[in-house]
Amino acid sequence: MKRTLFGLLFGIPIFAMSQYGLKAGVNFASVTNASSINSSNQSGFMIGAFLAPPSKSILSSRTELVYSKQGYNFETGTRSGNVDLDYLIIPQLMGINISKFFQLQVGFQMAFLLNAQADTISTSGIAGSYASVMDYYNKFDYGFGFGAEVHPFKGLLLGARYNISVAKLYKDLETGQPPAFTVEDAKNNVVQIYAGWRFGK
Repeated sequence: MKRTLFGLLFGIPIFAMSQYGLKAGVNFASVTNASSINSSNQSGFMIGAFLAPPSKSILSSRTELVYSKQGYNFETGTRSGNVDLDYLIIPQLMGINISKFFQLQVGFQMAFLLNAQADTISTSGIAGSYASVMDYYNKFDYGFGFGAEVHPFKGLLLGARYNISVAKLYKDLETGQPPAFTVEDAKNNVVQIYAGWRFGK
């Protein structure tokens, strides 16, 4: 009880002094190391929230929680289609405050795969849908994020970020006959453009 009370007394003032906010935007996603399936970009969306502890120096930090809709399009000799992936991403970023209007961001992120689905069309025109392909995927992803953000007016923010994964998208595919859209060495690659609003000091 005492620890809980101490946590509240310590945490509430810090939260009150922090900046927090919401943001939403578009994704332009693809996968690297997937030339064998002629992968290409797919558009999606993201929505999230963030918390930034108080800082008056050139360096600051930010923790985010983001839902990201991403994936990729593909085309092989016999099939074409798209893969849809839903992630919950937790970026931990360092901000470099060039001025109160402009900030560079760099950091690490981890992501958890919530859902995966694929739709294909064969050269003969037969459509197929893979509603549950989660067993092919690594549920945990991690990588780095790089971006910039501008704060033109009051709490308004506009930003862009490039997220690149280090972990492989798919598990070991050596056994069995995996679907045509899978590539063992593929990794997520996402460009995000977003807008949002900051609250707090």
